[in-house]
Amino acid sequence: MEEQNFEKIYEEYKQQSEQQAQFEAGQSNPDGKEEFIAVKKNNDGDIIAFKTSTGRELDYITALTEAKSGQIARVDVFHKYGRDIIRSEPDGIKENNLDQLPEF
Repeated sequence: MEEQNFEKIYEEYKQQSEQQAQFEAGQSNPDGKEEFIAVKKNNDGDIIAFKTSTGRELDYITALTEAKSGQIARVDVFHKYGRDIIRSEPDGIKENNLDQLPEF
C-alpha cells in the first residue's frame, strides 16, 4: 500500500477552505440584512454593545434577540456557560471576528 502524506493532504484541504472562506466573506449580503461593523467593550474586554451597518447601536440583549431571529447577517447564537452568546459565523477569517471589529 502506498504511503500517503497526510500532512500535505490536510494542508491542501485547509488552504482550499481558507480561499473559499475569503471568497464567501467578500460577497455582498444578498438578503440585505444588517451586519455588525463595530463593538463596544467593557473594562474586562467583554463585548457589551454592537453598531450595525445601518448605524444603529444595539445593547447586547437587543442584538441577541435580533441575531436569534435571523435579522443580523454573518453571526450565530449558541448556548454556553448557561446563557446565549453571539459569535461570528466560523469562516476561518480572524479579521471579521466580533472581537476584532473596531470599537465605537
